[in-house]
Amino acid sequence: MKRERITNLLEGFIFSNRPLLLGVFLIITLLMGYSLSNLRIDAGFAKQLPLQHEYMQTYIEHGQEFGGANRIMIALMVREGDIFTADFFHTLEQATDDVFFIPGVDRSQVTSIFTPNVRYTEVVEDGIAGGNVVPADFVPNAEGLERVRDNILKAGIVGRLVANDFSGAMISAELLEFDPGTGERLDFIGVAHQLEEQIRDTYQSEQIDVHIIGFAKVIGDIADGAQRVVLFFFVAFAITTVLVLLYTRSFILTLVPLTCSLTAVIWQLGMLPVLGYGIDPMGLLVPFLIFAIGVSHAVQMITANIAEVRGGADRITAAKASFRQLLIPGFVALASDTIGFITIRLIEIQVIQEMAITASIGVAAIILTNLVLLPILLSYVRTGNRYHRRVDQQVQVLKPVWRFFERAAEPGTAKVIIGVALVLFAFGVWKAGDVKIGDMHRGVPELRADSRYNIDSEVVTSHFSIGIDLISVITETEADACIDYRIMDRIDRFAWHMNNVEGVQSVVSLPQVAKTIYSGWNEGSLKWRVLPRNQSSMVQAVGYVPTSSRLLNPDCSVMPVMIFLEDHKAETIDRVVATVKQYREDHPYDNISFRLATGNVGVMAATNEEVAASQFPILLYVFSAVTLLCFIQFRSIRAVLCILLPLGLVSLLAYAMMSILEIGLKVSTLPVVALGVGVGVDYGIYIFSRLRTNMSTGMPLQQAYLHTLAVTGNGVFFTGVTLAIGVATWIFSPLKFQADMGILLTFMFLVNMLGAILLLPALAAVLYPKQQNEESDTTAQP
Repeated sequence: MKRERITNLLEGFIFSNRPLLLGVFLIITLLMGYSLSNLRIDAGFAKQLPLQHEYMQTYIEHGQEFGGANRIMIALMVREGDIFTADFFHTLEQATDDVFFIPGVDRSQVTSIFTPNVRYTEVVEDGIAGGNVVPADFVPNAEGLERVRDNILKAGIVGRLVANDFSGAMISAELLEFDPGTGERLDFIGVAHQLEEQIRDTYQSEQIDVHIIGFAKVIGDIADGAQRVVLFFFVAFAITTVLVLLYTRSFILTLVPLTCSLTAVIWQLGMLPVLGYGIDPMGLLVPFLIFAIGVSHAVQMITANIAEVRGGADRITAAKASFRQLLIPGFVALASDTIGFITIRLIEIQVIQEMAITASIGVAAIILTNLVLLPILLSYVRTGNRYHRRVDQQVQVLKPVWRFFERAAEPGTAKVIIGVALVLFAFGVWKAGDVKIGDMHRGVPELRADSRYNIDSEVVTSHFSIGIDLISVITETEADACIDYRIMDRIDRFAWHMNNVEGVQSVVSLPQVAKTIYSGWNEGSLKWRVLPRNQSSMVQAVGYVPTSSRLLNPDCSVMPVMIFLEDHKAETIDRVVATVKQYREDHPYDNISFRLATGNVGVMAATNEEVAASQFPILLYVFSAVTLLCFIQFRSIRAVLCILLPLGLVSLLAYAMMSILEIGLKVSTLPVVALGVGVGVDYGIYIFSRLRTNMSTGMPLQQAYLHTLAVTGNGVFFTGVTLAIGVATWIFSPLKFQADMGILLTFMFLVNMLGAILLLPALAAVLYPKQQNEESDTTAQP
């Protein structure tokens, strides 16, 4: 009874102050629209990091000194012959200078054969000599080029800064998180565009190809592709508009729900600048998810309103009745959606937390636009006899469809449906276990395989012994450890062990370089390519390795082991990380600590572990909260089971679908998983709420379900099909992650709808075999 009093109070306040509330909504929308003009794309590297993770503590402590994960690599490749031509060297020198002056580049970390931090050493009659790979007096003639070729070989940079087949050369640079010129967060999208304009467009020619990879370039390409996301949003909006028009048979009744849903999106996006947030390229799909949820709920209100009008109610009475019917179910459903998104915030990665905040703001806006603004607008909509006849015709056309679905509430059919559901459950359990945490393909999975970035990445990894996929294990030990044979030998054995792990392309470490230099002191004999046991000889071996090589710190107490991987697939990362951990466990040295990890793969490994550790607690929290809300709403365990079991099955099948489609669970896919729970519980709550109301009048279950289908089921069926068709257009997006999400969302919209209209009544038929004889008192209702 308390609910009824609250509902009556809200109804009286809202409908007694319609003009005032409309004015408030209009003012807020205009203000949010103005704020929306200040919304910016906010792509920060640090936002991608789980800063509290063990690996990221290592990254924060040592990443700046030994190179982090935020670097760019530019490969200039000749189309014919090799790099030893005057034209190529002139181009490489000019490109190196241009990279040096790109805003946000850490100039001390720019590396190419033209930078002074790339040196060679050799044994001469007087001892050890060395110098820059490209000397200051370099002249690009035959003699000068041959001299540089020799220096490249002496420096041991083939495969790192020079292609293995001498078909190209590399420029590598680290990016800062903040622009030193402005003090503002570095605009990675701007950096990506400058790389295109100042490097690729300038130096790409008929003789030379330019290939660019790195985090900033990924963000730039995703942002460029995201412009198409807006186009696909409008395509989906247009399709939704047409289908809503076919459903409502009224232009005004089409405009009203779409306006309310768009208002929620405007409020959502407008609030972000107010709260100091931008929107990350990975979060560009969230506004459409909010629009989809808004349309889903709005259609339920429109359907209830049409049913009241068909029953003879006037426009205000119909609006009030639909408000009373859907206020509590709608609020519970939207509260469940909100909880689903809020729980994602438990993952301590800023970009995920921002997406959770963005989505939660959107759902909060829907509560106001769909449960307050929409009924007010409907109270002003007039419908005539012609419209009523069109609706009656539609009802007659759909009667055979609802008669077919009504059979789901028959005991015999219900058992068959539950049997099929059990088979699907078993299949889901089997396939869902194969879902990987992280990426499942080479290259950047957010982009298509034939995208320019992934082609560039393939070229770099095929011609060089290194790539962008690097994980550095930081070896912490005592001071002057690099002249201690025992310690250097242990690091060398670890590096050798990692070099033999499947998926590892190459390993670079100080002991490896020291062995090469020691061999040089002994006429380059391979027999002497070992670590000297004599400390004086060890000093000779490491004395010419500068700290700029990033292989040691000034007091030689920290030495990274750089492990370059063939790819960053989830299984590759898991294998390498597991091997490092197992090696640490098998070799517990007192004075050596192998710490994971820096490098971009170190970031990926930390992110994957954070997601893996959080996904099941998140699902537990979401389902617990939904269970509690449903129990508060319906006061019945059986009712909760009718709603939750289809929801759980669909969530499990969604994981199975991800496994089949080879979509990894990561930052970009987590919101979709939460949406699946949200939309599924929406459908279930609306259908069961109407079913309970019908049964409370004494109707048998089948008859009650038929009446439910004619009103609420109609809206659920239409919403599922409409939203599925809308997101199916995403399959043609240039962004692969959007195309994958289009497939996954299409599946989830349709299967959630089928679960609500088939499995829910089947469960009700089994759980309420004698429902027609039950009391109509609310406490005894399902």
